[in-house]
Amino acid sequence: MPDIYRSKVDGASPKMPDPSTSSALLTDITGYIAASLTTAAFIPQAWLTWKTRSAKGVSLGMYCVFVTGVALWLAYGILLGAWPVTIANAITLLLSGFILVMKLRFG
Repeated sequence: MPDIYRSKVDGASPKMPDPSTSSALLTDITGYIAASLTTAAFIPQAWLTWKTRSAKGVSLGMYCVFVTGVALWLAYGILLGAWPVTIANAITLLLSGFILVMKLRFG
C-alpha cells in the first residue's frame, strides 16, 4: 500500500504529497481558482447592499450561521497552513461580515 494511503491504524501517519510535484502545484492552482470564484461571488451582494442601503432580501439567520462557519473555515485553514483555504475564507469573512453588519444596520 502506498505511504499516502496508510493511516494511523497501520501505525503510520498519513503523508501529504511533496509540494514540489506538478500534481501538488495543480492542486494548489485549483484551490486558488475555486477560492477566487467563490469569494468573488459575494462582491455583487456586498456592493448592492452598500449602494441601496438595504438588506431586505438577505436572511439574517442564514448570514449569522454562514459567518460563523466561514470563521471556523478560516481557523481550520490557519491550523493546517492551507493558504488557499485561509486567504479565501479571510476575504469571504470580511465580505459576508460586511453584509451581516449591513443587515443588522439597515434591516
